[in-house]
Amino acid sequence: MPEYLPLVDRSGKVIGKALRRDCHGNPTLIHPVVHLHVFDTRGRLLFQQRASGKDLYPDYWDTAVGGHIDFGEELRDAVRREAREELGLDAETAVFLFSYLMSNPYETEFVSTFALTFDGPFCVDPEEVAGVRFFTPAEVREKLGQGFFTPNAEEEIGRLGAVGRFSLP
Repeated sequence: MPEYLPLVDRSGKVIGKALRRDCHGNPTLIHPVVHLHVFDTRGRLLFQQRASGKDLYPDYWDTAVGGHIDFGEELRDAVRREAREELGLDAETAVFLFSYLMSNPYETEFVSTFALTFDGPFCVDPEEVAGVRFFTPAEVREKLGQGFFTPNAEEEIGRLGAVGRFSLP
C-alpha cells in the first residue's frame, strides 16, 4: 500500500500530500518529521546508531528518535509513535523545543524537535536502530566533524546548545 506524507510550506503548514518515494529524491517537496532528544538525569544525551539497512547514513549515529509524520497525524501523536516504535519509550512528557528546515540534495524536511529525560532501559527496533548510547558533552565534542554523527544530528547539537539544553565544553 502506498505511503503518503504530508507536504508543508516553509512554516510547517500542511498544503497537500505526496508519496514517500516522491518526497525522497525531490528536495522541493517539504515534508514534516519529528525528532526526540533523550537526556538522562546526569545530563548526557542519547544517540541511536542507525541500522545498516537505512537509505541515508547507515551505521551513523543520529538523534535518539526521528521519523516522518503520517498524513493526517498530529505532531504529538507522531513523536509518541516514533519513540514507542524505535526505543519502546513512552514520550508522553516530551517537551517541544524548536522547529526548522533541514535541506540536502536528497530531501527537505520541516523538523519539529522535542526533548525528555529518561534513564532507560530502552527496547530498540533492530530494523531501525543498531544500538543506543548516552554521550557526555565532551564525548560529543570529540566526535563532531569526524563523520560519526549524521549531518542533521550535528546541526541539532548546535541548536540544543543555542536553547540551553546541551552545552559543549
